[in-house]
Amino acid sequence: MAKENVQVSENKVGFVKGTGQELKKVTWPTKGELASKTGVVLGVVIVSTLFVWLVDLGLSKALSLLIK
Repeated sequence: MAKENVQVSENKVGFVKGTGQELKKVTWPTKGELASKTGVVLGVVIVSTLFVWLVDLGLSKALSLLIK
């Protein structure tokens, strides 16, 4: 039982160290790249939202005409 606890804690420490090593290998974006890509994402979200809103509006109008 005690050996299992030691192995579990060693595995956790190894996991944290390995995670830190992997994060050092990551190529992080510059501020300009981050701002540019954030703008693209926000633009796509806004356009998608407007599209869904317009489709919903059109379908609700069509359904209200069918119900009358």
